[in-house]
Amino acid sequence: MSAATFDRITEPFPPPARGEPYLLTPGPLTTSASVKQAMLRDWGSWDADFRALTAELRRSLLAMIGDDAGDFDCVPMQGSGTASVEAMLASFVPKEGKVLVLANGAYGKRAAQILGYLGRDHVVIDKGDYLPPRGREVAAALAADPAITHVTVVHCETSSGILNPVAEISEAVYDAERKLLVDSMSAFGAVATNFRYEAIVSSANKCIEGVPGFGFVIARKTELEAAKGRSHSLSLDLHAQWRAMEETGQWRFTPPTHVVAAFITALRLHSAEGGVAARGARYAANRDMLVSGMRQAGFETLLPDRWLSPIIVTFFCPGDPHFDFGRFYGLMKDKGFIIYPGKLTVVDSFRVGCIGYMDEPVMRRVVEAARASLAEMGVASAAPPQEAIAERARLAA
Repeated sequence: MSAATFDRITEPFPPPARGEPYLLTPGPLTTSASVKQAMLRDWGSWDADFRALTAELRRSLLAMIGDDAGDFDCVPMQGSGTASVEAMLASFVPKEGKVLVLANGAYGKRAAQILGYLGRDHVVIDKGDYLPPRGREVAAALAADPAITHVTVVHCETSSGILNPVAEISEAVYDAERKLLVDSMSAFGAVATNFRYEAIVSSANKCIEGVPGFGFVIARKTELEAAKGRSHSLSLDLHAQWRAMEETGQWRFTPPTHVVAAFITALRLHSAEGGVAARGARYAANRDMLVSGMRQAGFETLLPDRWLSPIIVTFFCPGDPHFDFGRFYGLMKDKGFIIYPGKLTVVDSFRVGCIGYMDEPVMRRVVEAARASLAEMGVASAAPPQEAIAERARLAA
């Protein structure tokens, strides 16, 4: 479908309804008016019309993974994205299994925390906030520890904005005859998943541009079959949810009906825009506009261009004594933009999301708002403090 047709369907990125601010976050994010409109109807959770929505949801998500879709199935799960990550780890890692966790931010560390709660043996390669795990490191770790059965990695680590090199990691995992589980929470739908894995997880309120309320796991059918009786949890049992949907077309427990209806609209808009490639291209253009403008304004990105994702960008806070993030946040919100605080452990930072129902002109306005906010605060320079640069250099060495 052409871009012109897409514009006629969606309108060219009007501002959010009712004067609400843009959400420059990694999700929840700004949604289209039609996605919001879809939530105004009530649905019976057991009704045939709603079962048809669930079937369309599963089919549409499977279609995004390409040629291998026939070997996989899609299992939506009520709750947050983290609930779906936990469901994946609990259902696909046997109790006697061992997981290599690749961490370079908060969400890799969260996977390790989940495995601790589950009582699954695991070991962590922690790369800190600045660097991705690499395939050669994974290969070495797997060669050194034959007890490792699975590897898990975050596709896009949004605490820093790193887009991890999952393709080379996957190659190392399968060369060593192990299995890969991917948290693609903030990348699926905009970044290609043309690498091998057993399961991949995301949620409704990320790159598909729906609203929060459920996640989904796309997994090999053989893994789903093998997961029977393995989960620690009634509500997070992926095998049980899968079998119920296969046999009845229904969710086992009360589904987020309005969220599903909104997601169906978001899926149709995603397809009309041109699918994964087109969505990713728009987000990449958003990022490029943001990064170029913010650097011209004096801000510095945490990461070099090589690892910048099209999802979210982390910037160092200015070292100027007049800069206060709380006030900066408030000034940006007053101008119509909600940004994210930093999630780094050592240096002060903030994050600006590139995803959601917005385009390059919106990002240009974000840069203008940041410039104006610094001026209102009396900040003469947006350059980070020297100790932040030194810390980055030390940790990246």
